[in-house]
Amino acid sequence: MITDDARIVDAKACQLESWIKKNPDSTETWALPACNFTGNLELSLGGAMTREAGRTQTTDVVMQGKTLFKPLEPNGWGIGLAAGTVRHPLADSRDWYAYVPTSFSFRNDAVVVHTNLGWLREGETRRHHLTWGLGTEAQLTERTWLIAETFGQNPGKPFHQLGLRHWLVPDHIQLDATYGNRNGGAHGERWFSIGLRLLSVPFLP
Repeated sequence: MITDDARIVDAKACQLESWIKKNPDSTETWALPACNFTGNLELSLGGAMTREAGRTQTTDVVMQGKTLFKPLEPNGWGIGLAAGTVRHPLADSRDWYAYVPTSFSFRNDAVVVHTNLGWLREGETRRHHLTWGLGTEAQLTERTWLIAETFGQNPGKPFHQLGLRHWLVPDHIQLDATYGNRNGGAHGERWFSIGLRLLSVPFLP
């Protein structure tokens, strides 16, 4: 999901979020490793390789830090702060961003709603934007979840995304598949994605 949650990887543990995003004219391959060394600060460093017009190039390099002010609990709510930068080597530019993820749990975590409100500074245009997101996770079976969201930045029409998330190994190996598009958009802006998430046990010193 693009809309982030008010959760971080467990203390002294790491995770790898990876996915392939198929656009009409290109294919993006993403990998975002993250670790929590201190207990309440998740640090991420990763990026994307994009294949377009027969060439594969590094298009995005992401560095991010995320912390929680209030951890999410069953039938409760949580809130945090994330901030980072995205370098675009092909455009020789760098974006900066920050946002507040808030999550609300219902029915003992069977339904979780996420909201994001943030800021983005585009390096290429030097413009500032308000960013936002609204997403939900709804449990369908013991290991399978329906995920849906809408997100965007002002100005501009928002996007939507819908998919399924499944735990192959609970709390350790997760698969997801999604379809997305811009609201009212043509086929040229739609995408499909398949993702894999791996979570470790605590092992850091």
